[in-house]
Amino acid sequence: MEYAGLGGLIVLALNIWAIISILGSAASTGTKVLWTLLVLVLPVIGFIIWLIAGPKGGQRVT
Repeated sequence: MEYAGLGGLIVLALNIWAIISILGSAASTGTKVLWTLLVLVLPVIGFIIWLIAGPKGGQRVT
């Protein structure tokens, strides 16, 4: 599937935002890897699934 023009830029921006949110969440490392792979492999559908069921915010305290 190809994304061109403004639509492609929007998909890219949303996926970057999703990946940053996934990596900043308090989820386990394995869960972060799986969600990141899902968003990278299926950009639009993976983003929608993450938006509905993905790990919610909350920064991890170290």
